[in-house]
Amino acid sequence: MSGATPYRRAFSHSIDIDAIVAGDARLSFEQAMMLYREATLHDLGRWSTAVADRMIAKAYPDFPKQLPGVRTYVIDRNINYTNVCSARCTFCAFRRDEDESDAYTLDQSQLHRKIQELVDVGGTQVLLQGGMHPGLPIEFYEDMLRGIKAKFPTVHVHGFSPPEFVEFVAVFKLDDLPTTPPGKSKQLPADLWQAKLEAIMRRLQAAGLDSIPGGGGEIFAEAVRRRIGLGKADARQWLDVMRCAHRLGMFTSATMMFGHIEGVADRFHHMQFIRDAQDEAIAQNFRGRYVSFISWPFQRENTPMGRLPDYDLESSEPFPGDQLAELVYSGQLDPNDKVACDKALPGAGKVVRLSGAVDYLRTQAISRLFFDNIHSIGSSWVTMGPRIGQLGLYHGATDMGSIMMEENVVSAAGTTYRLDEAVLCHLIRSSGFTPAQRDNRYQLLRIHDSSGGSAASPDLSVTDWSRHRFATSQSADTDAADNSVELTIDAK
Repeated sequence: MSGATPYRRAFSHSIDIDAIVAGDARLSFEQAMMLYREATLHDLGRWSTAVADRMIAKAYPDFPKQLPGVRTYVIDRNINYTNVCSARCTFCAFRRDEDESDAYTLDQSQLHRKIQELVDVGGTQVLLQGGMHPGLPIEFYEDMLRGIKAKFPTVHVHGFSPPEFVEFVAVFKLDDLPTTPPGKSKQLPADLWQAKLEAIMRRLQAAGLDSIPGGGGEIFAEAVRRRIGLGKADARQWLDVMRCAHRLGMFTSATMMFGHIEGVADRFHHMQFIRDAQDEAIAQNFRGRYVSFISWPFQRENTPMGRLPDYDLESSEPFPGDQLAELVYSGQLDPNDKVACDKALPGAGKVVRLSGAVDYLRTQAISRLFFDNIHSIGSSWVTMGPRIGQLGLYHGATDMGSIMMEENVVSAAGTTYRLDEAVLCHLIRSSGFTPAQRDNRYQLLRIHDSSGGSAASPDLSVTDWSRHRFATSQSADTDAADNSVELTIDAK
């Protein structure tokens, strides 16, 4: 942009917000920190919404110009095929040991029943995620995938987050490739680890795996991650799994969980890793990419970390997580030196600073400004509630995610928000946008134009909203005329 614009304002250090909004400059780690500290929520909302509109216009150049800007959603089902897990994450209330009375692993008939219910309401995607079960062989997963594709050939299988793949490398027995004890996959030489990862991923891809979700991202900062994700993939392994997926042509998402023991700088450090990885995927011309980034605040109920005391926001003492992050990113402390970190700040990791609505919206808005190479930013209404999720559309979000026909992990931590398709469309339309159902690659499947009549728009056919308040799904009009728009991914 040239000349005076609505976006210009003064900061304590140099930052050309006009150029960033226009896509002519890139937000740095230091500038992201400055915006978090100094920018108003109102300004962050305006800037991030402008970027969201620009990204949408680039992705959907054929979207009808007479309609309000599009915001998307997907109809899928999150199926947790097992809750048995070898990791002991302090933020998780879902995991079980194999010998616990409520431990489970779904069989194929149970799995197919759930997918049939999804198909019956117009769903297009199943999200398969489980605990990191140390006792299931690779054949279990291949049979599961082949069974799904045989019975539901058009359903997109979005499955197995990076920590699950790290567990697969540790426990699967493959010809000519060794096995290591669960959670000890770093003991394999790097080249052998990579070879086994690719061999496993190729077999699962051949069996029917279409894409990989970004679960287990949490926070990459080593000094934080080792405190909250015991036995889980480290940052490098998480990124290596996604790099392998991108090389093999699979599209993936990326996630971040914040609002616990981390410092604010750790959030943008996390984003930097993902943006750099996307730059590499583009530069190396990998067939796969990150297509979305979704962040959400930690939910404390029923979790070990949730029992930590709250940081006093009125205290004059700095938050230990911020102090630790400052020492690490200034080069004064090696994050891999656990003894030094614990000695420097013994209070780090022993108090939580939860994220409320304003902090969530600020973080999401800056993520939209930061990720100039990722198409979609998702609004986390599942954790924040429908109204804050709706406000997320004014703070950089281009997607409202799923109707959440089923969700177990976040619900286990006390959050139980549910919406049906009509309510989700209503939230988008009443925010001034056009709701559209999408697929995993963000192709638009159905555009719900208000001029198309109630039959084509789930929200416009509703006469009694009280019947939708607690519903979990809404039957879609699958016979509606095709009204699709292709997604263009800019490989800049």
